[in-house]
Amino acid sequence: MNPDMAYELIKICLTEGAIIIAPLVIISLVVGVIVGIFQSVTSIQEQSLTFVPKLFASGVTMWLLAPWMLEKMTSLVALFFQRAGEVLK
Repeated sequence: MNPDMAYELIKICLTEGAIIIAPLVIISLVVGVIVGIFQSVTSIQEQSLTFVPKLFASGVTMWLLAPWMLEKMTSLVALFFQRAGEVLK
């Protein structure tokens, strides 16, 4: 296995991982900002008020995007099995 092949596999893993996790991070960020604005406007400083909406939004996002995420991960695993022969040479 040459270094170029290893770098390519690492690059593919990192990009696919970032693409898969990006919707969850973006949704959590948006909900956090909205709840933060709501807290600053109403002067309510409750910790569960920030945690529960982000948890709910992340759960709904994962539930809606689970087929797409599984498809992306399955294609990544298939790519690794295709390249396993090249790596072992």
